[in-house]
Parts: sequence; structure tokens; C-alpha cells
Amino acid sequence: MPELPEVEALARHVTQRAAGRTVERVEVAALSALKTFDPPVDALVGRRVLRCERRGKYLCLETGGDGPLWLVVHLARGGWLRWRDELPAARANPGKGPLALRVALDVGGFELTEAGTEKRLGVWVVQDPDGVEGVARLGADPLSGDLGVEPLSALLAARPGPVKHVLVDQSAIAGIGNAYSDEVLHAARLSPFEPASRMDPDEVARLHTALVGVLTAALERSLGLPASGLKAEKRDGMAVHGRTGLPCPACGDTVREVAFATRSLQYCPTCQTGGRSLADRRLSRLLR
Repeated sequence: MPELPEVEALARHVTQRAAGRTVERVEVAALSALKTFDPPVDALVGRRVLRCERRGKYLCLETGGDGPLWLVVHLARGGWLRWRDELPAARANPGKGPLALRVALDVGGFELTEAGTEKRLGVWVVQDPDGVEGVARLGADPLSGDLGVEPLSALLAARPGPVKHVLVDQSAIAGIGNAYSDEVLHAARLSPFEPASRMDPDEVARLHTALVGVLTAALERSLGLPASGLKAEKRDGMAVHGRTGLPCPACGDTVREVAFATRSLQYCPTCQTGGRSLADRRLSRLLR
């Protein structure tokens, strides 16, 4: 799933390529992706692209014309955006292949695709991004400067569950998913099952430093890359996520995994749990 660094890089990439261009056609290839019908997607045709910005893990494309109109996109787990300097002249064939949406501009354009069978990619056409429920309920952005140590401490104190759950809860902290939450917790030397409401000041400070540091470093690596290179950069930059059985780059211990129904988390016992291996989620205890 694209997370904050990749979505921010995509937003800047689209702004660089599309700002000032005019929308010539919008083609919906996957009806399941379209979450609104009024205004219709065709209302974007003839409008000028102003910019693309990120809100949490949402891409928000602002267009200018007769009143505000935004194209809001959530790429979900299997979605992606591909910029193309030349788009096919033939219209998209609904229901065929991974293509979900195509936006053709007067020069170039982009396509939204979704791999897999879940089909959770979402597209909205709205007058204000806050009209999308998921955008309206977003919590603090960790790179906005609004989430300092004290606000983070207050947020954690109000959450009874494990810190891993807080990090991926978009209504608490916007933009982080399974992968970067693993990376942040590893950098902070915290168990994913650490009770958020019982963290001491030193643990909160470590978490804040890791949160800002990991995401900033990942964003810096991602900026300037073509969209096609962002997935590989994310994978190659991971210390523990997706590296089960490999040595931890910090201490050399073997990276372990806790598996869930549809996903898993990775951690280093030496760095994060005092050398103890976590059992599966049904047997684990909240470890420090």
C-alpha cells in the first residue's frame, strides 16, 4: 500500500507534470472505483489542473474553472498511479485488466490501476476534499509540524490499544500504514504491542523522533523518482518490514514476524522486545 512518502512524491510528481494543463477526457474503467456521481467525472473536462496535494494517504487534484472541483483518489492496498506522456487514443474498455481510471490532459495524462482482486481503490469528484468521509476524519499529519512530542503524548494517552494500532489509525495519525509503522517502531526500539496509554516520556520522545526521522528520510529518498521507481525505493529502504528471516541492520539479530489474517508485521527481538519473540496475536502479551 502506498503510504505518506510515496503518496507525497506522487502528488508532487503530478503537480510538476500536470499543473496548468487542461483536462480533455476522463474515462472510468472500473465502476467499483467511482464513489460519487454528482458532480459526474465529466464535469472535470475542460478544467485546468492547479495542483495535486496529499492529505494522509489521499491524492487530491484541484482543478480551476467555474467554482472549485477536486478529484480525490485513495490508492488502497493494490492501487497505483502511472503518468504517461502519451495516452492511448482508444477509450478504456470497462472491466478489462487493472485499469481503473484514465485522465487525459492536453499534454499527457495519468492512469490509475489496481492489482489484485480486492478492488478497494476509490475515486471521488467533490467540491471540497473534506466532503470525502475518509479525508474529513484524518488525524494529525506527522510531517506538518502539528504533531509535537506533547500532542503525541496526549494522543497516545487517550488510546487504550497497542501503539502499532495507533500508528496505523488514520483518525489518529494520518498517512502511516503497515510498513512504515513497523519501521518507526523499530527505530524507536518499541514493541508493536506496547500499550499506547502506558508509554513513559522517554518512550514517547523516542517514538516522536523515529516518526519524523523515518518518514522524512523515506520522503527524501522518494522525491524526484519517477512513479515507476517508488515501489522499489520503498522496499529497498526497509530495515525490518518485509525482511522476515534476514538480519536486522542495527544489531544483526534475525527479523521475526507476527502473522495476521491478511497481513503481517515484522520486528527485531533484540532492538524491540528485550530479546523475546512475540507469539501470534492470540497468544501475545503486551511486551515492552
